[in-house]
Amino acid sequence: MKPFALEHNSARATAVGRENGQTAYSLPLQSAHLGNLLLLKEWLTALFCSNRCPGDLILKTYDVAKAMRDAGVPVVGGFQTPMEKECLRLLLRGSQPIVICPARGIENMRIPRDWRPALDAGRLLIISPFSNAYRRPTLKLAAERNRIVASLAKCIFITHATPNGSIETLARELVTTGKFLLTLPSSANANLLALGAQAVEPEDAADVILRHHASDGNTAMHKCINSPASSGCKLPASCK
Repeated sequence: MKPFALEHNSARATAVGRENGQTAYSLPLQSAHLGNLLLLKEWLTALFCSNRCPGDLILKTYDVAKAMRDAGVPVVGGFQTPMEKECLRLLLRGSQPIVICPARGIENMRIPRDWRPALDAGRLLIISPFSNAYRRPTLKLAAERNRIVASLAKCIFITHATPNGSIETLARELVTTGKFLLTLPSSANANLLALGAQAVEPEDAADVILRHHASDGNTAMHKCINSPASSGCKLPASCK
């Protein structure tokens, strides 16, 4: 199996990161990456879920990931919490672009076997602003990483945020930047709904995301799995 070469291309990564709308964050000047850096030009949706996910939201979170996968929605995340890892496992079975941002340096990171086909296909990017001195994730690194993930995304989908936890803190920061914030309808997500997050059922998630992108003039950048004339296309009729 051929090795993957780690690259440092900080100037380009920073410039692309700043293209993604108004945000309080941007990629640091020093970023290492592995894979297709051009994926940062996609209109990405960030996917977050706290470490502890209520039982009624576990299956719905799976369904959100499946909906994004089947519709070809480009996704970015840290994929560190248990449910985020499960979502990544599902997303890797699709064909959409994926950007993974570990909360650690990646120079000596072992690449999981199930990531390699996506790297070979040019649809996966692993990027980190952290030096190789940081070999393990910490709460502080994860919080910084999550801000960077959010900065790269046009849309934020938080399937659950523990009250007063780090993901809720991030959500509070994001609502001041005008990011499009989605969550799942549940009493367990009352904190996110109170912040102004839009409640979306799993089966509608991909459609809502793609319509949001289309309304922002992103129709030319969307690469639908189906032909635009196909009844399976998730874009609004005005975009076909």
